[in-house]
Amino acid sequence: MDKPRIAVYKFSSCAGCQLQFINFESELLDMLGQIHISYFKEATSLVEDPPYDIGFIEGSVTCPHEEKKIKQAREDCKVLVAMGACACEGCINTLKNYRPIEEQVKRVYEHPEYIDTFDKAYGIDHFVDVDAYIHGCPVDRDELREFVVATLMAKKPFLRPHAVCVECKLNENECLLLRENGLCLGSVTRGGCGAVCPSWGRPCFGCRGPNVDANPEALVEIFRKKGYPDDEIRRRFQYFSGETPAFRKGAEACV
Repeated sequence: MDKPRIAVYKFSSCAGCQLQFINFESELLDMLGQIHISYFKEATSLVEDPPYDIGFIEGSVTCPHEEKKIKQAREDCKVLVAMGACACEGCINTLKNYRPIEEQVKRVYEHPEYIDTFDKAYGIDHFVDVDAYIHGCPVDRDELREFVVATLMAKKPFLRPHAVCVECKLNENECLLLRENGLCLGSVTRGGCGAVCPSWGRPCFGCRGPNVDANPEALVEIFRKKGYPDDEIRRRFQYFSGETPAFRKGAEACV
């Protein structure tokens, strides 16, 4: 039986999610015994022609060139996986969505006339159908491994639908929202990270996107009672996952 042919693509991103593949280290050798890497420019200069069995996409789509590229990837891959917050929700690239693009380009580039970019950035499912999502910024290495192994075994991977708050309780963390009036999105954010930020005393920024039953409007009212101004609450909802329907509701509740 032929090994599944894997492709790993990079769009607008920091490459951190791709590095999680490489960070498998010794486990990567065992994994390579079960799969064949056909396209992964971060790791190898080898480029083999499609079709590919599974394509992992890192990064959001921010320009016409990337729109063309993601549509071609969809044609080339039997299964297309959004890997990481940029591909799943758009991530911090979507911060450009809330100001005039001309203003931002002039502030960043010496020759803005050379820049060809969309007014907004999007997760990849804005342009193509996506078969699976692995959330996080970057993706959790254990969750990525679990997904790959489950896929190879033709099993459904366990992707956490619960909120980060569940994992805070499992870690016996004190609630930062209650104890310190922290501007924490843990109650509306998808778990799976092990509540790593709250465990180190940092409120959740929502990098994994909304959990399945998120109620952002109710959280906005709690933040208001804690004394936070609407503009600060809105920016928190827009920071990582502002283009998701749930977090957009949270931001719009602060208008």
